[in-house]
Amino acid sequence: MSVRELVILGTASQVPTRHRNHNGYLLRWDGQGILFDPGEGTQRQMLRAGVAAYDIDRICVTHFHGDHSLGLAGVIQRINLDRVPHPVTAHYPASGQRFFERLRYATAYHETVELTEAPVAADGVLASTAAYTLSAHRLSHPVESYGYRLVEPDGRRMLPALLAEHGIAGPDVGRLAREGGLNGVTLDDVSETRRGQRFAFIMDTRLCDGVRVLAEGCDLLAVESTFLDEDERLATDHGHLTAGQAGRVARDAGVRHLVLTHFSQRYDDPGVFAAQARAAGYEGGLTVAEDLTRVPVPTRHR
Repeated sequence: MSVRELVILGTASQVPTRHRNHNGYLLRWDGQGILFDPGEGTQRQMLRAGVAAYDIDRICVTHFHGDHSLGLAGVIQRINLDRVPHPVTAHYPASGQRFFERLRYATAYHETVELTEAPVAADGVLASTAAYTLSAHRLSHPVESYGYRLVEPDGRRMLPALLAEHGIAGPDVGRLAREGGLNGVTLDDVSETRRGQRFAFIMDTRLCDGVRVLAEGCDLLAVESTFLDEDERLATDHGHLTAGQAGRVARDAGVRHLVLTHFSQRYDDPGVFAAQARAAGYEGGLTVAEDLTRVPVPTRHR
């Protein structure tokens, strides 16, 4: 059975706290794993969460501030130590190439795994597989930052009542799906479009067009909400979002489940973030992220 979920490894901004590790998020998607923004301590958080180096197929870094990238050295070395049997691809802002290289070769180790560097230099598609298309969009932060969006290809959903009406059953259903038609009955006659699921990952940024493009129509959106609304000026000055801004983005984009994360250590009541996102009009599913929790991608609309 395929699993689609976000494993939350860390949720702190800037510095870890007693209860929150630096950032780190693993998206499980049908047997593949994408690791986003591995901050300091990610390797240990992976062990605590039951995530293995084998689970990582891609690494996506939004930007090169330490809380989003200092864990790269340990993660990359662990991938090689465990001799992960498949290639791993790393995406990150092209302007931070020197930082990636320094982290990749921070200390001596034996390289055993094919790690492909695929820096991001502009908005657009980064990879297309049978399971998803991965794209990046520029965000607004003091250093170059990109958010990531994953979209599953649309498919078809067979409608049993229409199949029965046309007398199609058993092996003929599969034949019709493969060939697109059978005895004068087309696929459109007995099925409907099954919309592909969508996920986006948005970290350090002010409100900008990239935020809205990434969030549009997402089934699951993981987004920073570093500050509360009363500190909106501070958030804007430092290139961040508030909980209310994140809620409005999710509301306007039709997001089905919103994950708020990347919290400033100045706040000690996580419930206020949820309250402000709700006050902004967001009515969908909502998770205020905690370390080592899992958030499933919502089941499909029917």
